[in-house]
Amino acid sequence: MKYLPLNPEIFIQNRKRFTAKMEKNSIAIFNSNDELPTNGDALYPFVQNADLFWLSGITQENSMVILFPDNPDPKYREVLVLVRPDELKEKWNGHQLRINEGQRISGVQTIIWLDALDGMLQPWIHLADTIYLNTNENDRKANLVQVRDYRFATDMRSRYPLHNYKRSAKILKQLRAIKTSLEVEVIQKAIDITDSTFRRLLKFIKPGVMEYEIDAEIWHSFLSQRATGPAYGSILASGDNARILHYVDNNQQCKDGDLILMDFGASYGNYNADLTRTIPVNGRFGRRQKTVYNACLHLHHYAASILKPGISINDYTEKIGDEATVIFQKIGLLKKSDIKNEDPANRAYRKYLYHGISHHLGIDVHDLGTKNEPIKPGMVFTIEPGIYIEEEKMGVRIENNFWITKNGNTDLMKNIPITVEEIETLMKQSNS
Repeated sequence: MKYLPLNPEIFIQNRKRFTAKMEKNSIAIFNSNDELPTNGDALYPFVQNADLFWLSGITQENSMVILFPDNPDPKYREVLVLVRPDELKEKWNGHQLRINEGQRISGVQTIIWLDALDGMLQPWIHLADTIYLNTNENDRKANLVQVRDYRFATDMRSRYPLHNYKRSAKILKQLRAIKTSLEVEVIQKAIDITDSTFRRLLKFIKPGVMEYEIDAEIWHSFLSQRATGPAYGSILASGDNARILHYVDNNQQCKDGDLILMDFGASYGNYNADLTRTIPVNGRFGRRQKTVYNACLHLHHYAASILKPGISINDYTEKIGDEATVIFQKIGLLKKSDIKNEDPANRAYRKYLYHGISHHLGIDVHDLGTKNEPIKPGMVFTIEPGIYIEEEKMGVRIENNFWITKNGNTDLMKNIPITVEEIETLMKQSNS
């Protein structure tokens, strides 16, 4: 890993939060993700299962976490399973975790080797009444391949058919949505790296630069600050490309007079930042560009004013739609007749703002959480309204990350330049 060691108390607290939700005399088993092939003998870079990481901080493949709070032997109430280090494999693939390293990272004191697990797990299963198994229940998932969690669940049900089975994911969706202050410290580190990278880009961007050159600057800045890399494929969309929400070609030249929409964020300690800024390639917003940008910024501030505990994301989105309707009429995008004749299921403002305003953020960029239940303190959300105008070949989006507090929220990106004046001033200084 490139990042500095995280505080193991993060994972100790997370395990306590999970075991407090388990039924009496139950055991929970978590698996790491598969290693996935590309072509030939090559593998994609390994990405750890987010739930296993949330519980342990372990990023090594072929790892497991086993929680059995009612185990009669206290030693085995928390168990971390690791691959036994192999000298030959280490010569090819690098260092594998030792027992003391796994203890230091996770805070789990009992560590066993994977090749010794079967003989120990079966007696624990026989003692338990309920088995919690994990699956990916992110609402946006696309499981086209049967991953390890599902194969493991099938095997367990075959070997132990009379046990009661429960879904760990149902608990994790509630718990992972609420970030502890220690988790937010790591998110803030990812945000601070993203902040300094954005300021670097303000000095770098000018007419003629290629979108992929900006991408290279992001990678360089992130890695030089110990980030693992980008949290997701950076969107660097100049001109009309900005209307493509997940534009990742990043292969066009940035032209004088155009805006460039940049959606990027650092991943640090497996926690993520998610920033969007739209800036003028030549350092000066045109009159119409400034009008649209400020309209988007107004929606951003309005969203921040109502994103509080008690409101649901669905109700929150509807209120922003009401405000967008008013603002879009003011800047000439909608007529009164458009609003009067709109379809309630596809409102008129959706022609120019056709995505959601907020999503949960954490270990996953689109992190676990519900849309229908009231927002609770501790959740971390993006706020990212956009305005996309096909007729004007223009797209603007502004995004910050917010931590929900007891009575409102805290803008974790409050130090990142956001106004027209701040952006223009910094770009002017860099070019003078």
